[in-house]
Amino acid sequence: MKISLLKSMSAGCALAAMVSACSSGDQSTSTTDSVMADSPKVVALKPAGPAPEWGKTIKPEMQVVIEKLASYGDKPIETLSAVDARKNHTPTDAVMDLVKQNNITVPAPQVDTVGKDIAVNGGKMHMRIYTPKLGKAPFPIIVYYHGGGFVIANIDVYNASAQALAEQVNAIVVSVAYRLGPEDKFPTAHNDAFAAYEWTVKNAAGINGDPAKIAVVGESAGGNLAANVSIMARDNKIMLPVHQVLVYPIAQANMNTESYKMYANAKPLNKAMMTWFTEQYLSTMIESQNPKISLVNANLKGLPATTIITAEIDPLHDDGAMLANKLADAGVKVNSRNYEGVTHEFFGMALIVPEAKAAQAYAAEQLKAAFKTSGL
Repeated sequence: MKISLLKSMSAGCALAAMVSACSSGDQSTSTTDSVMADSPKVVALKPAGPAPEWGKTIKPEMQVVIEKLASYGDKPIETLSAVDARKNHTPTDAVMDLVKQNNITVPAPQVDTVGKDIAVNGGKMHMRIYTPKLGKAPFPIIVYYHGGGFVIANIDVYNASAQALAEQVNAIVVSVAYRLGPEDKFPTAHNDAFAAYEWTVKNAAGINGDPAKIAVVGESAGGNLAANVSIMARDNKIMLPVHQVLVYPIAQANMNTESYKMYANAKPLNKAMMTWFTEQYLSTMIESQNPKISLVNANLKGLPATTIITAEIDPLHDDGAMLANKLADAGVKVNSRNYEGVTHEFFGMALIVPEAKAAQAYAAEQLKAAFKTSGL
């Protein structure tokens, strides 16, 4: 079955999909939605200028975030060293500054957090564990992997995503601070990601979690890591995640796809940055063909049911579509949803961007359904 995330489903299905996925339930099928202007509004912010040339369909709230990010005047990441690139402002900075400037109420966290260091090959790795304040243990568990091209960002930058998942699913979230390139080259991040999952499987009960209900979620590079964790769990014959949510994942190395061409100059992620990330994390460009990087070349049979979320204005849009196709061809149940008018990194912006709020609710719905049916 072939899927095009660029195509909208019927209006009726798109509306119904806000509540539940339009799925036949067949284990080897895949469903796709394109979520449009019927997403709930969070706050009405208006951009200062016209839509950018690279994103004429951009939604107003999304454009406001992009304008704020541009206002910092940071040098392009692809022109910097990794150390300096990590000092740049992030989309999260832009969102939080807009929240302050517009007196937007930030709800009090409904989770408690604690840090945890674990030993990994060649060193140690930090994780942040989010535990719901309400509800009864044992809780289901989500192992979460942040984005940043395997080079930049951290669990603080992606706190909003991890916290939202914990609160909306009422699950423990283990957010993984895997080691980054170029200081730690491929496949260090991939091995760290699996080590964190192994630790979670072995220690689920000790963190008030249910060892039979563990899922993986990742954004961008983290989406690639989450999928690799499922593959490594299968190959190492340890418990598979009950579900995986892959948000605009890095899934292949060809930077001449239609979305790479259309959004080569997009913000906050563009083609030049993707080339830079690849050079920073990999020892040679030949490694980009490794199935751990190019997931579309991997053996995907026997992986858990998968939810793929993509953004329209994103060079990685087609990566998600291609991976959805490959998973479906391998007999994996896939539900996919594309959010129009938004860019890469939108998922954690629910305080500002309505589509982010909708995407988080969709991911939470998919995870809750998977947890409900697992371990029965």
